[in-house]
Amino acid sequence: MAKIQAPVKMKDVLHVTFTDLTHEGKAVAKVDGYPLFVEGALPDETGEIEVTKLNKGYGFAKLVRLDKTVPERQEPPCRVYDECGGCQLQHMTYEGQLNMKYNQVRNVMNRIAKMPDVPVHPVLGMEDSWRYRNKAQVPVGLSGGSIVAGFYKKRSHEIIDMNECLIQHEQSDEIIQKVKDVCAANGVMPYDEKRHKGVIRHVMARIGYQTGEKMAVLITRTADLPNKEAIIKGIRDAVPGITSIVQNVNPDKTNVIFGNQTRTLYGEDVIYDTIGDVKFAISARSFYQVNPVQTEVLYGKALEYAELTGNEVVIDAYCGIGTISLFLAKKAKEVYGVEIVPQAIEDAKKNAELNGIKNAAFEAGKAEEVIPAWHKQGIRPDVIVVDPPRKGCDEALLQTILDMKPKRVVYVSCNPGTLARDLRTLEDGGYKTREVQPVDMFPQTVHVEAVAVLTLY
Repeated sequence: MAKIQAPVKMKDVLHVTFTDLTHEGKAVAKVDGYPLFVEGALPDETGEIEVTKLNKGYGFAKLVRLDKTVPERQEPPCRVYDECGGCQLQHMTYEGQLNMKYNQVRNVMNRIAKMPDVPVHPVLGMEDSWRYRNKAQVPVGLSGGSIVAGFYKKRSHEIIDMNECLIQHEQSDEIIQKVKDVCAANGVMPYDEKRHKGVIRHVMARIGYQTGEKMAVLITRTADLPNKEAIIKGIRDAVPGITSIVQNVNPDKTNVIFGNQTRTLYGEDVIYDTIGDVKFAISARSFYQVNPVQTEVLYGKALEYAELTGNEVVIDAYCGIGTISLFLAKKAKEVYGVEIVPQAIEDAKKNAELNGIKNAAFEAGKAEEVIPAWHKQGIRPDVIVVDPPRKGCDEALLQTILDMKPKRVVYVSCNPGTLARDLRTLEDGGYKTREVQPVDMFPQTVHVEAVAVLTLY
């Protein structure tokens, strides 16, 4: 094996100035042009680092100490922040986080999209950047003879027992702790992934942010839940007003959380929540945006960019449970939604019915296959909205958009890098990117969403 040519060696201790942050929130220090990535530091800070790993073009180091700090630094309020991998930016002020996310979007628009002149607006952040998540799911295990429930330690499967998570809704914390206590009191053993023994694997809590409805989900290895009636009573007593208690069975030796069998132990199969004036039914396995406050901001911007007058035909690619589709349907003539997950399409149809929306149709399948079929049937969209996964749009879908030539494309993105790549493809095919609006859906983490609007030349 060829030796890695780097200007540093393993375990070197160096004094450096940090110059940048990666999209993963790691600080960058360069030694003779060779980048070292370091957790816990911020741009313009100086300090000592110790080299821990070397690759061909970059390496990693750990922070030993800081000599100079910047005003954007703050003390992380979470007691397990250094161990838990759930958040990456608690050591940075919220204003600093928004600036970092703006720079991330601006940089990819310059570097990948090659569009330095397209306006990128300041990030739309939250008034309160804590306690925003309406869903929590945590693994359950055994430590020192006691049941523990919490997030995995960074780069491990060791569970950090925690009583609260500062980005989860307070009632999610309560549900998880009470379910853990009730299971312990009733002799339900936690899952041991090495031996594939035990019963309870994960606990999930879902909260209707606007309605206050609460769901507890017990993910178990076995269909049999020991002392089931006592557990149901125990959870109902411990969590007053709980709407739904659900069991999901996952018998497989896998890292996938859910199994195929789901049954309601108490109450309703779903809880309800609203975003704006649209109501949604949310089951244990429904995909539903975890930050409903910012979802309304994000979809409001998508709706604004669609410029609907009531006469337009709209296609929503990657429509999920119809969240954006139903917003659009209230202002459009017709909306067609496509999504690869059949269960999500069933949810979308039910949500349309729940809201009395009759001008939205949904079909399960690959967007790049279903949309051309619609085109052959004579469906001519004025607007196409895409909200793809992190990998961005399928190339065949982008070509379909170019072939169909809608007047406007609204691109909702959870990954600035693939957004910039796809905008470049659409620009090369005859579209003009008008503007990009980043939205902070996940404060305290490195993730940033963005909405872009393109018009046909």
